[in-house]
Amino acid sequence: MADPVAGARYVVEADGGSRGNPGPAGYGAVVRDADTGQVLVEAAEYIGHATNNVAEYRGLIAGLKAARDLDPDARVTVRMDSKLVVEQMSGRWRVKHPDMRPLAAEARAVLPAGNVTYDWIPRERNKAADRLANEAMDAGRQGRQWEPAPRPAAPAVSTVAATDEPLPAAGAGAVAGSGAVTGAGTVPGAGAAGTATAAGSVAGAPRAGWAGPADLGTPTTLVLLRHGETPLTPHKRFSGSTGSDPGLSEKGRWQAERAADSLAARGTVQVVVASPMLRTRQTAEATARRLGLEVRIEEGLRELDFGAWEGLTFAEVMERHPDDLTTWLGSAKAKPTGSTESLTTLAQRVAQARDRIIARHPGKTVLVVSHVSPIKTLVRLALGAPPDAVHRMELSAASLCAVQYYRDGNASLRLLNDTSHLR
Repeated sequence: MADPVAGARYVVEADGGSRGNPGPAGYGAVVRDADTGQVLVEAAEYIGHATNNVAEYRGLIAGLKAARDLDPDARVTVRMDSKLVVEQMSGRWRVKHPDMRPLAAEARAVLPAGNVTYDWIPRERNKAADRLANEAMDAGRQGRQWEPAPRPAAPAVSTVAATDEPLPAAGAGAVAGSGAVTGAGTVPGAGAAGTATAAGSVAGAPRAGWAGPADLGTPTTLVLLRHGETPLTPHKRFSGSTGSDPGLSEKGRWQAERAADSLAARGTVQVVVASPMLRTRQTAEATARRLGLEVRIEEGLRELDFGAWEGLTFAEVMERHPDDLTTWLGSAKAKPTGSTESLTTLAQRVAQARDRIIARHPGKTVLVVSHVSPIKTLVRLALGAPPDAVHRMELSAASLCAVQYYRDGNASLRLLNDTSHLR
């Protein structure tokens, strides 16, 4: 593809969706050459718990940034099936909702004023962006980053020719945004949520940095507490969801009480949620009693199924199942010997559990009592880190982590492996 010339003309098609409204949400955006209809860039991202309108604005912002990265002087025609966004960004409707104002302002900062116009199109003419938004939401439900599906190269077909409608000249308006983009060539300035590649777009990790809108309301905070010690913990034995289900040891009960002391002193926990395993329920009950709350069980927070490794030490597994252990450490798709789960499938159910908790308790501080693998996975997903990052984290018994989740899909890790309450 030839380098875009100054003042190039692009069409941005953008869409966003939320399964629940609010619920798990994602966006998609496509940048086309205005003359040929050739797709230059695709962008998509799973943004966590958000409304349809937030997702639509995020798609708009991502598309405009992708166009700007191709040519800062570009003239852009935005086409969306969201009447609300088109009318608000065209200046005909006021932006009344407080969640939309910072997003609209961000959109107006991307390209020079006068370089962007907005056209409403029927949904059936916005299928490319809609497809990307759904792919992003599907990826988020599975606890992974969005990646473009392999597709055969298709001839460039002008959307103008297909509809026999001329593209209007670019006019008033301007926009700005974020998100991950890629296209036919490396796109400079891709957002922090993903990396531009020559093959296609990579997105889906929570957006990083401090550049997000300032007024997003109260975030939902998940305080992640690993259960206290069991008789298996000091020996570092694998203890998953299909083993003996041990309860807390004497030291583990002491740790649970110290964690309860600390959390009660902070006074911020409003809901207590726990894995169904005995050790997590006992740990959660210590804090729930102190705060006068009930323990709610979330099945998706249980530990990984370690199969034949249950109750064994790392050295014992290395001696009995060396090939399986080596493969498991090297691939998130590998399963422990005799197990039904890989780290990939664990991430999928943990991400679904996270979304359910956020949907049920928006804006609240929720104590989540779980295990090593689910908590490390929640941290990894918040950071957008690769699956093998879980093998490079330390998580002590009865330690605390905290992650905040914002309406726009941002996640912020606030605390990791804090054991100060045990000293």
